[in-house]
Amino acid sequence: MQTATVPNKTDETKTTLISLPITGMTCASCVRSVERALSKTPGVVEVNVNLATEKASVSYLPDIVQRGDLVHAVENAGYGILEIAEAAVPEDAERAARQAEIERQKRLVLIGAAFTIPLFLLSMARDLYMASFAGSDMSAHILAGTMVGPNAALNWLLWSGWPFIFGLLATPVQILLGRQYIVGAYKAALNRTANMDTLIALGSMAAYLYSIVVLIGMIGGITALSGHVYFETSAVILTLITLGKYLEARAKGHTSDAIKKLMRLAPKTATVLRDGVETSVPVAELVAGNMLVVRPGESIPVDGVVIEGQSSVDESMLTGESLPVSKITGSAVIGATLNKQGRLIIEAQKVGAETALAQIIRLVEQAQGSKAPIQRLADQVSAVFVPVVLILAALTFLGWLLIGQISFTAAMVNAVAVLVIACPCALGLATPTAIMVGTGRGAEMGVLFKNSEALEAARQVQVIALDKTGTITRGEPSVTEIIALNGMDENDLLRITASAERGSEHPLGEAIVKTAASREITLVQPTDFEAASGRGISATVEGQQIWIGSPGSVSEKGVALDTAQEQIHRLQAAANTVVVAVVDGKLAGIFGIADTIKDSSREAVAALHALGLEVVMITGDNTRTAEAIAREAGIDRVIAEVLPDQKVEAIKRLQTGNKRVAMVGDGINDAPALAQADVGIAIGTGTDIAIEASDVTLVSGDLRGVVRAIELSRATMRTIRQNLFWAFIYNIILIPVAMVGLLVPVLAAAAMAFSSVFVVSNSLRLKGAMYQSK
Repeated sequence: MQTATVPNKTDETKTTLISLPITGMTCASCVRSVERALSKTPGVVEVNVNLATEKASVSYLPDIVQRGDLVHAVENAGYGILEIAEAAVPEDAERAARQAEIERQKRLVLIGAAFTIPLFLLSMARDLYMASFAGSDMSAHILAGTMVGPNAALNWLLWSGWPFIFGLLATPVQILLGRQYIVGAYKAALNRTANMDTLIALGSMAAYLYSIVVLIGMIGGITALSGHVYFETSAVILTLITLGKYLEARAKGHTSDAIKKLMRLAPKTATVLRDGVETSVPVAELVAGNMLVVRPGESIPVDGVVIEGQSSVDESMLTGESLPVSKITGSAVIGATLNKQGRLIIEAQKVGAETALAQIIRLVEQAQGSKAPIQRLADQVSAVFVPVVLILAALTFLGWLLIGQISFTAAMVNAVAVLVIACPCALGLATPTAIMVGTGRGAEMGVLFKNSEALEAARQVQVIALDKTGTITRGEPSVTEIIALNGMDENDLLRITASAERGSEHPLGEAIVKTAASREITLVQPTDFEAASGRGISATVEGQQIWIGSPGSVSEKGVALDTAQEQIHRLQAAANTVVVAVVDGKLAGIFGIADTIKDSSREAVAALHALGLEVVMITGDNTRTAEAIAREAGIDRVIAEVLPDQKVEAIKRLQTGNKRVAMVGDGINDAPALAQADVGIAIGTGTDIAIEASDVTLVSGDLRGVVRAIELSRATMRTIRQNLFWAFIYNIILIPVAMVGLLVPVLAAAAMAFSSVFVVSNSLRLKGAMYQSK
């Protein structure tokens, strides 16, 4: 069980989000029953039940309703909650329970096969034997029980004795395998609903009980109750459907392989360094500030920073990038990544639920537990599916009996085929299994979807809007040229400007400060520091009033740039961002600052074009610099000189004409634009605020992750459409076939058993899919 407190969007009241492992669900009708039961509970805000994960995600008001009330509602609906001991790890307990269920279904299949296979073979042999005497005098004697001669005993046994043996073989199957379906149907009936168990229980019990009645007639010599027994039909139905349930459970287990891999990445123990002594302790006992020793070949236990040593670290399991990343003193490291070479001493900074791995797992689970908009149609159909099938089965029986003028037995067989062929399971599994595999595959590639709505929306994107700094470029600008003006000395200009920028967190300001440090220039502490978002900064240094900003913002201050225009244009044409320094109201100098594009940006933009997408760059930089970078990266269009608060309007303009726009960014200033876009994509190396505002998070800073996200979304939605097509077309075609008497119950059971397996197996194909740039 996992809980988290989240703000209620409707008011200031806090809601609690809880994940409840549900037992006993078999189809989409079960999902709807659980959702309805929980939704009716006072204090419940929102409910999402997922058949593939067998979990209910419930948002509720803790002041009104408690966990016990939710459990009570689920149990009253005829389902159960997997209770987990306090000392147990929830994921381990759930995994053990699912595995136990798989083993239980396997045992039932083996038991069913042990009785059903001989029953089926003997029944077929008997029918073939009797068919060989059809229409002969011997057949009449056998039927009348007056057969004499050496074969009299054998013939009587085949006609009158074997049905009792068939009943003995079928009864254990009906009791042991059929019990789960009968109990499920009974619970559903108590709640005035019907589900897959209802169909299976009715179909198998009809064949079994009819055969029992025939046996009673044979024992009592009641001619009116004579007829053919269908014990093999009931046994084969139950065995085949249980086999399908077992295979489905196994396949569903594989849909969560990705998240299981993530959970196994975290090491169980860590080496803590205390007073020069190394001690092995459980990772769960680590706290922020612990000094940890990580040897070559060991996994880094938690997120932290390198205090001593240098090495290369394999981060592919979280970022999807195959090349190891160099780490030196001061480098940040991520928990669960692999130290390849040197010995590292790191200081733990984030432990437990705060680590990047824990957050990735939380995001994946959150996405897998959500419901995609495309599932609404399946939900609407599942709400009436089973009642409609029951009506169709009744109409089939009455139609054949009254209009078709066939025997009661033949009409019953056709009705049983209708009950057994209908498959609500495939409808319930079509979407969630694909979502589970798709989001899990994304996590393996370093692409995290916040929910299934984001996964679906990414498929429809037509325009990709990219922020420049940190997204297309490295986000590590450096000063390429300093031009001192109006008699100012270059080093004095750098000292004053860098001193003023000491309080700034802007990458351009940091580049100026780094340049001063590289020249060993002593800086002073500024006073009256102010930052104007997107325009520049002002400060007082040694009594001088300093203003540093873009050429446009300086012009707005009334400072003439005529004497510097030529140098400004030259720097901008060379893809430099120009920063202007003004001292006491006079132009003092200009800085050319360049931020090189990432090695992967050109490849990513080309891949986006190959997907048929338009690529636009939105930046606060000047038009000349932005266009120079756009040309280098192959970008289609540039929207330049955009202030942070204008980015939202820029996204809105791109959305005109109902165009679907994805915004990719990494900074705090990008958060509003990420929220405005149809799909917000945050570079994982960016800020927590940007990641929180986004729909998709790229764990690495590689722009090729956007390509993977779009491709994965398209592949997942394609798989869901295939699954839904199969689920609908299967029922649309085969139910009428069964109604007109062209499908025997045994074949109907086989088709129904494997329809769900097909859906799950089709979803699993996403696991092995290869995507561009991977």
